[in-house]
Amino acid sequence: MLQERVPQSYEPISLAPGRSRRVWAAVLPQRGRGVMRVMLSAAAAFADLAAIAGVTLASEVGYRLAFANDDAWPTETRGLQLTALLSLIIVTTNALRGEYALDKLMEGRSGLRRIVSLWFLAWAVVLVIGFLTKTTTDYSRLVSIVVFFAGLPTLFVSRLAVSRIIGRSLNPASPTVSRVHLVGYEEDIHAFYASNQTDGPGLRVVGTSYLRRTDPRADTATRYEQLQEDLDLAVSVVRFLRPDDVFVLVPWADAAEVERCIDAFLRVPAALHLRPGTVLDRFPDMQVARIGKVSGINIGRRPLNLGEIVLKRCFDVGVALLALFALLPLLAVIAAAIKLDSPGPVFFRQRRYGFNQQPFDVFKFRSMKAEQNAAFKQATRNDSRITRVGAILRRTNLDELPQLLNVILGDMSLVGPRPHALAHDRSFERRIALYARRHNVKPGITGWAQVNGFRGETQTDQAMAGRVEHDLYYIDHWSIWLDIQIMILTVLSRRAYRNAR
Repeated sequence: MLQERVPQSYEPISLAPGRSRRVWAAVLPQRGRGVMRVMLSAAAAFADLAAIAGVTLASEVGYRLAFANDDAWPTETRGLQLTALLSLIIVTTNALRGEYALDKLMEGRSGLRRIVSLWFLAWAVVLVIGFLTKTTTDYSRLVSIVVFFAGLPTLFVSRLAVSRIIGRSLNPASPTVSRVHLVGYEEDIHAFYASNQTDGPGLRVVGTSYLRRTDPRADTATRYEQLQEDLDLAVSVVRFLRPDDVFVLVPWADAAEVERCIDAFLRVPAALHLRPGTVLDRFPDMQVARIGKVSGINIGRRPLNLGEIVLKRCFDVGVALLALFALLPLLAVIAAAIKLDSPGPVFFRQRRYGFNQQPFDVFKFRSMKAEQNAAFKQATRNDSRITRVGAILRRTNLDELPQLLNVILGDMSLVGPRPHALAHDRSFERRIALYARRHNVKPGITGWAQVNGFRGETQTDQAMAGRVEHDLYYIDHWSIWLDIQIMILTVLSRRAYRNAR
């Protein structure tokens, strides 16, 4: 019989048909657990309301203290009205979308993107309402601007604090965790225990029901009768335990058995889950998608949708043009220094792979001695080919500035996976899993890997794998705010200059 790890606070029920059966104590009252979950969800909603109210009222109080003239003060109720309107939109929308459910609250940073979109939506609704009611002039523009820019980070901090508090309070004995019952063949239940933390935060197994493997030589009626006996017993146990969730671990290849499990457990008041195998554990954000009349499990979306592509492109072109104009004197000084330091061209052009593995010429300030027909070799520490000016440019990342032209031309983005030489791309693509996914977005002047210290010489596959891991994280979690964060870190973070050659 499968030996389960049993926390002191409970002992699961394990029933194996055809074996000795042991039943332990332990069903927590369903009503008490429901009340605890509602209380935590209500606390999260109150935290959002408090964050909005705190920022709004603090901004209004600061405005009143700064302006002694009574005519400049907002009326008594304006701050409360803005708080009520924003809170109503955000809290109601989050409640309707299930954002205050424990599993959503435990997502932490991965749930912050939804907060950003909802914050902008709430302000769009506020502006529309103000326009339709002709009350936009009743609110202080200064207070509104402060609330708009300060409210979002305050909501972030509030949500992260709630997630951390809930995470610390959850344990296997907590009445708020999901109580799970497992159903399947013995080897599949063994595999589930081996690959999942079944007594950790958010989940505890309160029972297991084993299905017997039927003799393939037996007739269909006998096999059906045996399976039905096992399922009837499992359903009885589930009705007694009253778990929140039932996981059917029968492999999808056994289609007939899976169908009978579904028919059996749809009759009990618990959420029913199918576990197709460990392969889908790689895709935590998968969901059922429907295209036309065809349904499928979506394990990966397009890196950017049309709206995100347009937003990123407008941001790239706008910032690149402003940067070129502002940095024009610096670019001229660098070009002159390169010419005076060593003979050769100011710019260095090299063929790289871009979006969808389309080749393009990347521009950089020349930082090495010019060598005719020299084979490509990655720069190393104390490389004799690097010029004096080039060493400074590489340490400060200034050699990358000409790539602003690549951004304007559309070959690159300001932020994205760094493009590598063609020879390196072909080599690493064969040796590192999912390396080619880096080409699903445009390459960038800087990226998430670079600001985390993954830059410079890559002597081992492990070093490149770390870089690829960060690049794939960027692709899967892209937002315009992440781009802005990376650009700021590129200038200010020490790790962004680590391993510069």
